[in-house]
Amino acid sequence: MQDSDLTRDGSQPPQLAWQIATVESITIETYRVKTFRLRLPAWETFRPGMHYDVRLTAPDGYQAQRSYSIANGPETRNVIDLTVETIDGGEVSPYFHDVVIVGDRVEIRGPIGGPFTWDGSLGGPLLLVGGGSGIVPLMSMLRHRDSTARQVQTLFLYSSRSPEDVIYSDELDTLAEAGNGLQIAHTFTRKTPDGWDGFARRVDVEMISEVFDRLGAVGRAFICGPEGFVETAANALVDAGVTSERIRTERFGPIGT
Repeated sequence: MQDSDLTRDGSQPPQLAWQIATVESITIETYRVKTFRLRLPAWETFRPGMHYDVRLTAPDGYQAQRSYSIANGPETRNVIDLTVETIDGGEVSPYFHDVVIVGDRVEIRGPIGGPFTWDGSLGGPLLLVGGGSGIVPLMSMLRHRDSTARQVQTLFLYSSRSPEDVIYSDELDTLAEAGNGLQIAHTFTRKTPDGWDGFARRVDVEMISEVFDRLGAVGRAFICGPEGFVETAANALVDAGVTSERIRTERFGPIGT
């Protein structure tokens, strides 16, 4: 995630006021990832794909600031879900994982976002490609779709190191089983589930081509993950005939430090 006052696209964020949110719940997603639901005194609606800045201030005045994608859809009002992976040596994520409890207060500002946003009015068919922590803004899109735009044909390709690293695993299974035009394809790069007959490698051109064929057409594509992952997927979509104007990308590493 970001490490400064710049937004992920390198621009200055709007002059939003900082506010104090209250931690309403904490959900364990994986052995390294937790989701923190924050109740806001001044909640604003947002578009899936947007994020919030979080700022921590030490007693001596030192401040650490990071950006976190919003994980929930805008239909869940008055709160935002921020998904945080604990990073060894980080300044912010260990505090969230090791110190923050329900009832604590956190300084935040947002929502902030640029072209990497989608809502049901934009239509589809929709292709989402996420690597590791790149699932977070895409999950906001999936949740929004499930609430208000189930008619949009959607395929989500998600790359994880192992089954234990799949964030929102149970919810993804539920969404995939609903039979409402959403397909979810997993690929595992290090360890696969027992009896697995799906993808078992890093995302490559052949994989993108196959999921493209499953969807049939791409009206809009959103790709989020590490730099190399994003470049491979985006280039493969262009080779498959998707114009660059229909592809949106966001690059970042672990979910905050």
